[in-house]
Amino acid sequence: MLKPFFNDIVHTEEELRSMLGHPSELVRNKVVTRLDRHCKAFIAEVPIVFVATSNASGACDVSPRGDAAGFVAVLDETHLLIPERPGNKRMDTLRNIIENPHIGLIFVIPGLEETLRINGRACIIKDQERLQLMEVRGKAPLLGIGVEMEEGFIHCAKAFKRSKLWEPASWPQQDAHPNPARILADHASKLGKTEEEIASALRDSYEKRLY
Repeated sequence: MLKPFFNDIVHTEEELRSMLGHPSELVRNKVVTRLDRHCKAFIAEVPIVFVATSNASGACDVSPRGDAAGFVAVLDETHLLIPERPGNKRMDTLRNIIENPHIGLIFVIPGLEETLRINGRACIIKDQERLQLMEVRGKAPLLGIGVEMEEGFIHCAKAFKRSKLWEPASWPQQDAHPNPARILADHASKLGKTEEEIASALRDSYEKRLY
């Protein structure tokens, strides 16, 4: 429960509206229910999509899926297929879909500040006829995430403008980045693995097990 820690909590939509107002006429009318030529062209340029799911109890997860631009297949005007490449075997997204088919997607094109959002229902498929068409480096995915679109819309650029995400001058220097191997060594300290061992394992995974 958040309530004991946070004060002045908003509990109703009416209170939200009284503070923030209502969407413009353009925003109210921008939602589509089919993948038109604009959506299809957008998805064809996308190298990464963020996938939001939740389990039966409502616990949420967001996980990225990425590959060469156009890796998400548009099957018709309402259906998409996302290849499930090798990962860390936690399978948070896949386990959630089995419990709760609702899914939210944010498609991102590098350098473009607007994004495409698609919400709908998902399933996990093992249809090798379709998945063979998504083969990379001689390896087809064992599974894919099938998505039936319910709604889609362009999301405005304000978050990207505020963050200056695509402006290299705003990026931190490489030596100022967090060290993932050090973080993993600390978070999984009970395993007794060193930062160097974890860094080596990460490199091996990235070099040999992307597909």
